[in-house]
Amino acid sequence: MSSWKLSAFAPKPVIQAALLAHDEVEDWDPDLVISGREVAEDRPLEWVLEAWYPAKPGPVQKRALAALFAGEAPEFLVEKLPDADWVTLSQQGTEPIRAGRFHVHTPEHEPAKGAINLEIPASQAFGTGQHATTAGCLAMLDAMKRSGMVVRNLADIGTGTGLLAFAALRLWPRALATASDIDAVCSGVVADNAGLNRVAMGARAGELTIVIADGLQHLLLAARGPYDLLIANILAAPLIELAPDFAQAVVPGGNVLLAGLLETQERSVCSAYRRAGFRLAARLVNGDWSILWLRKRRG
Repeated sequence: MSSWKLSAFAPKPVIQAALLAHDEVEDWDPDLVISGREVAEDRPLEWVLEAWYPAKPGPVQKRALAALFAGEAPEFLVEKLPDADWVTLSQQGTEPIRAGRFHVHTPEHEPAKGAINLEIPASQAFGTGQHATTAGCLAMLDAMKRSGMVVRNLADIGTGTGLLAFAALRLWPRALATASDIDAVCSGVVADNAGLNRVAMGARAGELTIVIADGLQHLLLAARGPYDLLIANILAAPLIELAPDFAQAVVPGGNVLLAGLLETQERSVCSAYRRAGFRLAARLVNGDWSILWLRKRRG
């Protein structure tokens, strides 16, 4: 079908802030896809925010996009695109991610020999321009496994496509695994992607259960705890808010993997988790993003 695109050009921090603001809008139409990227590889500080629409965007759509910018919004370029699947078009051509032993690719790319291959369709791939957080989480999960960590019970909070839950099950295939997200759409998305990646859905060890929940507020999440490992690739503010809940849900000596926070937000997140009884085990910085591995104190 016909599709339209709005583009806004601005410095990298401005576009990144707008993407973060978009993630915090609870009533954003999930069919309206936005993403951010470098204008060119040799101009890393010049970014563009792109938004795809099934019909020509008018003043209402422009105001919604402009509201994502803290200051004065940049001018929007309106462009009519050729007939295409406009959702998939938003991230078409996404290159594979290689992180640790993981190789994450779309169906258009071949699996890599000698790697743990995971397939995510282009229309879903890696969120809204925050590929560095996904790759960082995969690399950190690999480091956890290589350190000798044993995981029997894990949960991925804010799972999205299910990618990090799938990765964790590849590393700890006998674990009891739960994935949750606040967006009901994710239930079907995770089930479809599980089929693509030969991940069994179910309630037994080695299978994945998906629930729709805000944070840890679900009876099944409570019943299946406490956990050896909690994964949360979301945003700094909810990570800070969830620190006490995560502390209650993790066994002494258990682990949390946190991402979705900018390096400038790392101190605030670490402070919240220290107060909740965690200590930093390792950190990884990928671009502007911090990925944190924290361990709960035993006493």
